[in-house]
Amino acid sequence: MIIIPLKCFFPQGKAFRYIATFHCIPRSPTLVQHGRLQHRATVSTDSSVSSAGRRWYGLRHHLWRLWRPLPISVGLVLLAVLQWRHVRRRERNTDDSTVVLAKNWEITCYRAVPLRALSRIWGWITNKELPPSIRPWLYTYYASTFGCNLKEAAHDDLTTYKSLAEFFCRPLKDGVRPVDENDCIVSPADGRVISFGPVSTCKVEQVKGVTYSLQSFLGEPTWMSKLSHPSSELRIQNSIDYRQSLLCNKDTTLYQCVVYLAPGDYHRFHSPVQWDVTFRRHFQGELLSVNPRVAQWIPDLFTLNERAVYVGRWKHGFFSLTAVGATNVGSINVYCDKDLTTNQRKWRNMKTRHQDALLTDLHGEKVEMRKGQPFGEFRLGSTIVLLFEAPLDYKFRLKPGQRIQVGEGITECHIE
Repeated sequence: MIIIPLKCFFPQGKAFRYIATFHCIPRSPTLVQHGRLQHRATVSTDSSVSSAGRRWYGLRHHLWRLWRPLPISVGLVLLAVLQWRHVRRRERNTDDSTVVLAKNWEITCYRAVPLRALSRIWGWITNKELPPSIRPWLYTYYASTFGCNLKEAAHDDLTTYKSLAEFFCRPLKDGVRPVDENDCIVSPADGRVISFGPVSTCKVEQVKGVTYSLQSFLGEPTWMSKLSHPSSELRIQNSIDYRQSLLCNKDTTLYQCVVYLAPGDYHRFHSPVQWDVTFRRHFQGELLSVNPRVAQWIPDLFTLNERAVYVGRWKHGFFSLTAVGATNVGSINVYCDKDLTTNQRKWRNMKTRHQDALLTDLHGEKVEMRKGQPFGEFRLGSTIVLLFEAPLDYKFRLKPGQRIQVGEGITECHIE
């Protein structure tokens, strides 16, 4: 275990201690008292347990309660050190096929960096209205740096984008992203395909050789009663396989497709298929980078980050679209869900890590999405994860690392 005690002095002479404990301390049942979270620990009084052991357990319990995010300045230094270590480890690894995973203490250090605070600061900066005189110069420089195609933008006059945020999520001209009308699923966003294929276990491929937990990513399937017959709740309770509990029909299986949006990509995402959206689950997690290099370094990255999971049903059964937040991409705007608010301060006094909501339109009916219909937008770039039910012979027409655009077919036409 590594303990870093730091004192950060603020005006009025108040000192706050920031302690990062890089050790896996088991979570015990919690109590909420006087507006803050306190851990309830039970220490054995058996004579076989030494007094030194009881003191050590109490120390660990005390350090866990004193956990605070690191100051921004210290966090940036720590982030630079972690990046340097990661680069050195990759340089020493001569076999490119070998996966180099982050150690537990490195992941804990990375999570201690105040990336949520930095993302909120970046969001405040990008939403500031810019003087019209500098807008064309700044947007052109950004486009040349990240490879944006400004010819596709709906507005040729760059001064019409009042802020960087408006420029990031700029709309496109009509017709530049034609939607494949065949019987297939289309790409929800411009980006690069990171992973795709059938999901055979509850450990899903995040990137080549690295996985994430399906159950931790989606949470308990409490929405199933809305998608299928009432007996589905009993089926979920009796199911040992979480993956199998998501399926609504026989002779089907679960598939996934992960699309990574780089900073230079078109930052709006669209509906990949015609489906009914009935449920939203918002996880308020970290805002770690989702760059494929980081995703290949940190297992379960998708389950750590803030994300908005949208669940519904299409013609073959279960369908979900998840917008995953990332560093400087805390703001996720979904057009059919005005109640969603992301990149906020950490929730307090919450028994769960997520908030659920049922989605309805203005008439109280389920939300119907058409293929290619605008769904939402990121501020900068991030990741879209599709998890859906389909027949056993369903096929993708993709290659790992392939570049795709909104409306482009990503699966073969299926004949029922």
